[in-house]
Amino acid sequence: MATKPVRGGSESETMKLRSLLLRYYPPGIMLEYEKSGELKTRSIDLLDLGPSTDVSALVEEIQKAEPLITASRTEQIKLLIQRLQEKLGQYSNHQFYLFKVLRAHILPLTNVALNKSGSCFITGSYDRTCKLWDTASGEELHTLEGHRNVVYAIAFNNPYGDKIATGSFDKTCKLWSVETGKCYHTFRGHTAEIVCLSFNPQSTLVATGSMDTTAKLWDIQNGEEVFTLTGHSAEIISLSFNSSGDRIITGSFDHTVVVWDADTGRKVYTLIGHCAEISSALFNWDCSLILTSSMDKTCMLWDATNGKCVATLTGHDDEILDSCFDYAGKLIATASADGTARVFSAVTRKCITKLEGHEGEISKISFNPQGNRLLTGSSDKTARIWDAQTGQCLQVLEGHTDEIFSCAFNYKGNIVITGMGDIDTTHL
Repeated sequence: MATKPVRGGSESETMKLRSLLLRYYPPGIMLEYEKSGELKTRSIDLLDLGPSTDVSALVEEIQKAEPLITASRTEQIKLLIQRLQEKLGQYSNHQFYLFKVLRAHILPLTNVALNKSGSCFITGSYDRTCKLWDTASGEELHTLEGHRNVVYAIAFNNPYGDKIATGSFDKTCKLWSVETGKCYHTFRGHTAEIVCLSFNPQSTLVATGSMDTTAKLWDIQNGEEVFTLTGHSAEIISLSFNSSGDRIITGSFDHTVVVWDADTGRKVYTLIGHCAEISSALFNWDCSLILTSSMDKTCMLWDATNGKCVATLTGHDDEILDSCFDYAGKLIATASADGTARVFSAVTRKCITKLEGHEGEISKISFNPQGNRLLTGSSDKTARIWDAQTGQCLQVLEGHTDEIFSCAFNYKGNIVITGMGDIDTTHL
């Protein structure tokens, strides 16, 4: 458990707890409190919570560390933690079935993405559009038109889900309203194709990465460029914010990853160690570690506070195309062109299990929110669900007639979306 208590003097006497909110994935309790007339929030992260956790002992521990949780709140906190325990067990043995097949575009898809709840999703395409779909009905809600070339990178501003960003080979990024489908802003300034993008967690900025070797941060409200991040010597193909939004990392074909201060646009440090192109780079939940994967067949784990490499994860026989942490940051999964995936412990850095069964390269891998299942998408035209601890294949999701290049769980873990290459189809 990691808490962020306020310490010192009579500070706790000037604070008043207003409400307690649950955060399911990763498990935690959000505190809304008033201090000197101002409403603030902070979180109690319960990353080690499991079905067998002694709730009474955990509440005692929380109360020792967190002055806002007084004795009168004991029973309320216990009930909240029990609800979190129940939620962690939900959908863990869920069986998926083919729910909808959508012929989405007149040209192939480039990407698919779900909003947080899974109630709607978006598809980008070579036909220069992005489409918004209702998950339950399969109805097309909006076609986002205006780009003059391939719409390659797409994202919702989760957890809010009221805006969409689209990055295009036409060198622009556009910001759209989910409700109306109207374009708020067109962000211009890159001199080559935009191939990756991401919203910050506060949904105040969108970051874009480009073949022009730069990343840019844009203000969502006024549509202005905030910073240009320069320093890479080849295209940027991966970027992501940490959970607090004050850091952003960029991965490049120049074999390096750079960590930037999102508030100033300054370079914090460069992660040097890979000897081939980077395929992905991301923080774990508590921002203590950075995971990078590369075409050099390895993943590297870095200390996010000082940029030092703490482990190199080896074992794959070919390029690593994707990697991820589970929500709690305890497990790491890697997907490779060798047709296998692996699960590593983030603590011991040892391989726990190997996922074997795909007959082609695995380009995408992700944990379900509960952290006990993995989803993989492969060029063998299937997606698979795996037990994250044993490596057993629990389900083969068939029906595609071409390579699966994109797949994802929704926030609950009971919906999977898969996107296919040549024939523009999305399966739910």
